[in-house]
Amino acid sequence: MRRVGFVLSAEDLKLRAWLLEQSETYGHATITVPPDADGAGYAFSVGAWRRFGAPEAVVIGMEPEMATVLIRAYVQRARAGERFRPGQLYFDFFQGVPVTFERVYRGFYPEFFGSAFLLYDHGDFAATQIIVPTPQGQWPWQPNAPEGFGDWQMVLTESGIPESWTPGVNGP
Repeated sequence: MRRVGFVLSAEDLKLRAWLLEQSETYGHATITVPPDADGAGYAFSVGAWRRFGAPEAVVIGMEPEMATVLIRAYVQRARAGERFRPGQLYFDFFQGVPVTFERVYRGFYPEFFGSAFLLYDHGDFAATQIIVPTPQGQWPWQPNAPEGFGDWQMVLTESGIPESWTPGVNGP
């Protein structure tokens, strides 16, 4: 997180200018982070909160091109005024594959939304995770999910499982 009086580097200033330009032109910028030894790659939006009051979105464990398409669709729908309820299934992002949403625990903001702090000095933004099941319809928290899927697409709540709904009761 940035601190009052903190001086940005030339690289940070350039990235901040790009984020602002992208969010003004397209409603958001998408940042992709490749996988590494510690975990799956991910992509997130920067600017949706600033422009439309819609939570910034993160997608974990999906190919960067697909994650970018998913985030773009989310922001376009948010721009039109649609808001997404955690735990509700949405079948119209990808044909035949539902997605759901979960609120992101603020403790994950620095790790998963790092460059967003260039626009939101103190992390003053809402964030949501878009969660996608396996092609067979298994969610990361389900006991029948493939081994390691819950680690590959970790749920960014404090507990690591859905907290805004009860799986199998009022959500997937």
